[in-house]
Amino acid sequence: MVLLLGCVAIAAALTWIIPPGEYQRELDAATGRTVAVAGTYRSVEASPVGAFAVAVAVPRGFVEGADVIATILFVGAAFFLLDHVGTLGRLLALLVRRLRGRGLLALPAVICFFGMMGAAENMQEEIIALVPVLLLLGRRIGVDAVTMVGASAGAAVVGAAMGPTNPFVSGIALTLADLPLLSGGLLRSSLLVVGLVVWGGWVWRHATRHRLVPEVGESTEGEEVTWRDGAAMALVLIPLGTYVVGALRWDWGFNELSAAFVVGSIGIGIVMRLGVDGTTTALLKGAQEMLPAALLVGLARSISLVLADGQIIDSILHALAQPLQSWPPLASALAMVPVQALLHIPVPSNSGQAALTMPIMIPLGDLIGLSRQAVILAYQTGGALMDLITPTNGAMLAVLLAAGVPYQRWVRFAAGGALLVMLVGVGGIVFAVLTGM
Repeated sequence: MVLLLGCVAIAAALTWIIPPGEYQRELDAATGRTVAVAGTYRSVEASPVGAFAVAVAVPRGFVEGADVIATILFVGAAFFLLDHVGTLGRLLALLVRRLRGRGLLALPAVICFFGMMGAAENMQEEIIALVPVLLLLGRRIGVDAVTMVGASAGAAVVGAAMGPTNPFVSGIALTLADLPLLSGGLLRSSLLVVGLVVWGGWVWRHATRHRLVPEVGESTEGEEVTWRDGAAMALVLIPLGTYVVGALRWDWGFNELSAAFVVGSIGIGIVMRLGVDGTTTALLKGAQEMLPAALLVGLARSISLVLADGQIIDSILHALAQPLQSWPPLASALAMVPVQALLHIPVPSNSGQAALTMPIMIPLGDLIGLSRQAVILAYQTGGALMDLITPTNGAMLAVLLAAGVPYQRWVRFAAGGALLVMLVGVGGIVFAVLTGM
């Protein structure tokens, strides 16, 4: 909370220092998004953000993030209900018994699952509600909270950044570049596999160096898994799977995800015979557990609102893009990686950053003879991967809060792995430039 409030204050201070400016905007028919028009940057009248406006930006951030906040509360309540009835404990105990002392073998499965979910639908906020389950699994197999955050939220970020089908990263960027949605799919799929292997190796390295004594389950250790447990688990997995399909085919968002989990929660209450009062009480307790994480997401949104109010986001983009025009193509492509990384701090939304930067970077790449695939890979490598460590990523901060992992400790762990995965992305950029794809 203190870190994010400090970032809000810093953003406000920058609006008094950085000259404001803006690009003209137009509606892109292919994506339905308003995008910046290259070559139209101009200075505008200064509108620095004052102290009271900074305070007002905080509740405005909660309004802007209302759909995400609602999702955290509803999805979190559903998984709390699943834990409340003992289903999670019994299933995890069964998993640990099946592994028979080889608990670390669960990590590759967790990493692959969340990596694929990130590649499919940019999974981030949804993980917040799963943290209690992941921590319980971690205690049972003898690994710390950092390991489980890395295997889940970290793997999802890598999958989202590298995946060829993520509609919020590669999908929007390819559309804005007038390229087919699956163009370069083989290269991106290869980068996804290598990136997940590299990140998985980094997580495994940490897990083996920080082994804990596996926790023995209490009442659930000897209890048999029943058909009711299977049905209850299905009632939280089906909404998630339905949402993935809906996001890819029908442009579903967080409201549809919340609605699916409301239905699933009611179903769990019926299957486990909790009654109306029991189901309602458990759901309220679950939402209460997720409230601090939801607050962080709203507070993170306040930062970009302050920068937008001061009209300096376009100024930052213009200042970073201008020097690239005089560089050789390969050097420019590689330089776009840190440019996108820096921009991801004030613009933590992957889709928002694509809509902001692609209309500028794509014409710039055309001008200097750089392939459009290389420009998009630079955005994926520099921008989307920054979700691993950027302090304005409210979803990651909320996961860390729920897991009890201090942000500083997470950065010490994640920075090295993020750098290695970025090098994988850089390899893809070099390949795209040299082959002219």
